[in-house]
Amino acid sequence: MRAFTVTSHDLPPILIDAPKPTPAAGEVLIRIKACALNFADLLMMKGTYQDTPQLPFVLGMEVAGVIEAYGPDTDGLAIGTRVLVFSGRGGIADYGCYPVESLVPIPISMSFEEAASFPVAYGTSHVALDYRAKLKPNENLLVLGAAGGVGLTAVEIGKLMGANVIACARGPEKLEIARQAGADHLIDASSQDIRQTVKDLGGADVVYDPVGGEQFKAAFRACRPEARLLPIGFASGDIPSIPANHLLVKNLTVMGLYWGGYMAFKPSVIAESMQTLFNWHSEGQIKPHISHVLPIEKAGEAYELLRNRKSTGKVVIRMD
Repeated sequence: MRAFTVTSHDLPPILIDAPKPTPAAGEVLIRIKACALNFADLLMMKGTYQDTPQLPFVLGMEVAGVIEAYGPDTDGLAIGTRVLVFSGRGGIADYGCYPVESLVPIPISMSFEEAASFPVAYGTSHVALDYRAKLKPNENLLVLGAAGGVGLTAVEIGKLMGANVIACARGPEKLEIARQAGADHLIDASSQDIRQTVKDLGGADVVYDPVGGEQFKAAFRACRPEARLLPIGFASGDIPSIPANHLLVKNLTVMGLYWGGYMAFKPSVIAESMQTLFNWHSEGQIKPHISHVLPIEKAGEAYELLRNRKSTGKVVIRMD
């Protein structure tokens, strides 16, 4: 089978011919149809992600496909059932073996590409805004990186939850995509003063930040009393320091959010969130934005789109 593999943290990943895996007891073999890319993959390539596998490993965290076979003494959903898996790795390949309990049936309303784009982006934003920040109707939600994979879903979900959404992104094209997702106010990070613009809009009650760096600092200073800040990631490459004394002055709360962590210590949070999100999708209230779908042979080009911020929403690799 084909597999897009990291063989060294100092070299680009390569597409190799690998043996087709055989499922062990408790595992299921999936014929992979689509896999979505994530910023975390870029960190894994360099060996800097908090959950980087040992070399060599196959990239790809979000997998959609069909059940082909089960391991010994293992059963579950019918062979041929369409399923998605958050695997953490191994998705940019023709086949993969996964724990049977990790399978989630794909709703009839979703294509393989949509399903692969769904878990991390929508799951992160929904758990962050609903479970962690407890976003309320009419609150001001500031979303940084608002046209990116997770940022765009935060705009969409925040609007659905009744917030006044302030979207911050670079350039008019990306801001237009955020507007179409439901943003009420737009800030061009390349030309506008984020802090002053947000303050002119009344300040932020909740800050959703997958960017970090200077944008986090500007958003921090634009917060209203009792605001909640959600560091989601650091796409800028700059992890900001938070002055604790400033938290006291405005009674601010900073809430870390690593969606995948709930898999280990509180999976019920993810299960309940995904059910809500599936219901919203089937009702037509949310729809993944996919800017690029490329074949596995162009996986390297796909990651360059992500690295150079040439994509909006999600980038998906299609196996067929």
